[in-house]
Parts: sequence; C-alpha cells; structure tokens
Amino acid sequence: MESREFDVGEYVEQMALLVNLQLRDEYRDGVVANFERIKAIAQLVNEFPIAEEVEVAPVFEP
Repeated sequence: MESREFDVGEYVEQMALLVNLQLRDEYRDGVVANFERIKAIAQLVNEFPIAEEVEVAPVFEP
C-alpha cells in the first residue's frame, strides 16, 4: 500500500462534499489554515508517551 502525506486542502474539499457544504472560495484558505493548526495539535497529543500500565477510563469525569 502506498503511503502519502496527509493533504489538508484535499481533506477539506472531500469533507465539504461529504456533508454537502458549499464552502465559499473566500473562506477556504481560512478553513484549511485552521485544520493545519488542528493537525499540529493532534500530532502533539498523539506523540505524548503513555505508560503501558495506564488504563483507559470508560467515562471522563472532571
């Protein structure tokens, strides 16, 4: 299977089609920029090391 870099612009276009969202051209760049930020934050979260003995909570209670 071929591995490709995640293309945020393509993702935004595909998701807009999927949810039938008419994304106007003047907003597209801002939406893509925000998803780039979301991607960077998610990468930090996903890279955070968690010890094997930590159990996942079935329900979050603050």
